[in-house]
Amino acid sequence: MRLDIVTIFPEYLEPLNVSLVGKARARGRLDVRVHDLRQWTHDRHNTVDDTPYGGGPGMVMKPEPWGEALDAVIASGDPGGDGDGPVIVVPTPSGSPFTQETAVELAAEPWLVFTPARYEGIDRRVVEEYGERFRVRELSIGDYVLAGGEAPVLVMVEAVARLLPGVLGNAESHRDDSFAPGAMADLLEGPVYTKPPVWRGRDIPEVLLSGHHGRIARWRRDQAFRRTARYRPDLLERCDPAALDAEDRKLLAELGWAERPDGRFGPTAQDVEE
Repeated sequence: MRLDIVTIFPEYLEPLNVSLVGKARARGRLDVRVHDLRQWTHDRHNTVDDTPYGGGPGMVMKPEPWGEALDAVIASGDPGGDGDGPVIVVPTPSGSPFTQETAVELAAEPWLVFTPARYEGIDRRVVEEYGERFRVRELSIGDYVLAGGEAPVLVMVEAVARLLPGVLGNAESHRDDSFAPGAMADLLEGPVYTKPPVWRGRDIPEVLLSGHHGRIARWRRDQAFRRTARYRPDLLERCDPAALDAEDRKLLAELGWAERPDGRFGPTAQDVEE
């Protein structure tokens, strides 16, 4: 996979040289190219922003340098060979939510171009221009505003890269992640433990030492339900009822959840009031 990132702060992307992403780059699994937007400016101050039309606070990133930068990056070739060019990813708090499902979709693409903005964002005409010729994904990593799009790029690149073949040491590692596609997709991952079996007087759960794979799997599933009910009840409410077995339903009842007319489960009225 090839990733191009156009930014006015290339140094912000240095973390892409370490950890899993850095190793993937070193092994040739990931081709990451960081470009300084200011290379495509033509005044002595390397200006990339200007005041917004219509007034208002803040500055807006100019379309000219972005247009020249994207033209140059895209003209450098299509490694997928399908002629479709890259998928252009625009990090923005006004975009669609970036989820694990989104990461899976992007991981299937051969070429991504990220456009992290600063100030009040990029002149809208840039998105419109490239949206007519390429696939553009406007994505948000959460309901909050950051100083720029570089941090979201780091988040998205790591989420995507770890799904690529040969990046994780254990190819099965990501299958049990929270939000991973599958029957447990709407459950948070439960707690995990390692050696020693006793630390500061705290034992690990006995079931994990039993060697009984069925009991361990049940315990982990129960813990996932408990954690999800506590921290992300919204996820549990949308669980597919068809994916719930008798033990799941029994546990939900113990947690104060009841089946609704549509078959899904939700907290009882008493729990909501508390």
